[in-house]
Amino acid sequence: MKVLSTAKLAKTVTELRKQKDLTQEQLGEQTSLNRVMVGRIERENFIPSIIQLQALSAVLGFDLTDMFVEQEDETSFIALRGMQLSEEEREGVDQLLTMMLTLRQQMMLSKAYEHGHSV
Repeated sequence: MKVLSTAKLAKTVTELRKQKDLTQEQLGEQTSLNRVMVGRIERENFIPSIIQLQALSAVLGFDLTDMFVEQEDETSFIALRGMQLSEEEREGVDQLLTMMLTLRQQMMLSKAYEHGHSV
């Protein structure tokens, strides 16, 4: 999945702004961004909108698509990468799956018990 790299954007904006001998305020005036927003972008403390990104790109002359990088989904289920797991990680995944299945069984039994008594 491609995501905006705030680090890459910050570095690009800072470097190009300085190359063009612009202050943050001057860049802000040319892009209709507040000087504070420019500073926050350069400190990776603000994610600009698409319109703001386009304005920065137009004034500073960089390709907007270069600011997006491929990022692995860190939340993906590790069991899908089973061949890359260490023995300790495999044991952890097995334990997690066992706990999940046990919990599911308990929930199903509880639901069946409740249903049986409500009839």
